[in-house]
Amino acid sequence: MSTYYVVTGAAGFIGSNLVRALNERGVASIIAVDDLERGGKFANLVGCEIADYFDKRDFLARLVEGEFDGAVEAVLHQGACSDTTELDGRYMMENNYRYSLALLDFCADEEIPFLYASSAAVYGSGQVFREAPEHERPLNVYGYSKQLFDQVVRRRLGDAPAQVAGFRYFNVYGPNEAHKDFMASVALRFFDQYRAEGRVKLFEGSGGYANGEQRRDFVSVEDVVAVNLHFLERPERSGIFNVGTGRAQSYNEMAEAVINACRRAQGKPAASRAELLAQGAIRYVPFPDGLKARYQSFTQADLSALREAGYAAPFMSVAEGVERYVAWLLRHEEDATP
Repeated sequence: MSTYYVVTGAAGFIGSNLVRALNERGVASIIAVDDLERGGKFANLVGCEIADYFDKRDFLARLVEGEFDGAVEAVLHQGACSDTTELDGRYMMENNYRYSLALLDFCADEEIPFLYASSAAVYGSGQVFREAPEHERPLNVYGYSKQLFDQVVRRRLGDAPAQVAGFRYFNVYGPNEAHKDFMASVALRFFDQYRAEGRVKLFEGSGGYANGEQRRDFVSVEDVVAVNLHFLERPERSGIFNVGTGRAQSYNEMAEAVINACRRAQGKPAASRAELLAQGAIRYVPFPDGLKARYQSFTQADLSALREAGYAAPFMSVAEGVERYVAWLLRHEEDATP
């Protein structure tokens, strides 16, 4: 019997990048699982090779019926509702928590690896970003759905018959995220703003930070994929791990990286922050009052557990990752031009 790698959320941002990376390693026996009610995401899988596609509801029903028993090599579970503004807790828990539990149970029964997407949203308003319950304070039901599933994983790790690895992604950016709309990374939003208006808008100071100096751990999807594949190739390693760069960088740095990558593509020299401010290419706007109570002004992954598990590769800085991303965006912009 043929065996397959299952990638959920396969037409989404991280999932589609995983499918492509598996293809690049010669793996085409992939079952892609997603929800294409908003059909535009299909474009992320164009050019990828998969063995079959299932709607997430159909796949789960078939899974429960035993159709995939003995047919799966590993599950890379990236599918979730990642909209942090979603208020329907019933939907969020069914989609993110219960669905994940069903896949975890299946992988345990089949004794196959289960790699899944958690989120740095579990830390919420916390100031320490280390994989321990005392540092978890989610601010929304999305973060809670991820935290609750991580709690189940923690209880089962000691007796798990096969690999279980959860990855707490920080602020991921890179190819194939356009369908995320307002949930897309600031890298893409800044790129779109600069291309449309010749300027990027950042929030004024908040939480003790100066204008545009709020800091996040921005991580390239290329590095996120590399971490997933590293663990997939080492099925003896389990746990819950932060996936970020381990270095917080400011929104100012992100804006500079995006603008200067665009300038270089136009044959112009890079400009300093002072020059960009003087030219109006960076503009600060008032911080929304309604956002203050639920805004993270600082995130930075503690990578101790990831490094101890053997992942030693460096992570790209914002300057490095954004340069590659902007080049990709401009290439695809050209490809879309009639």
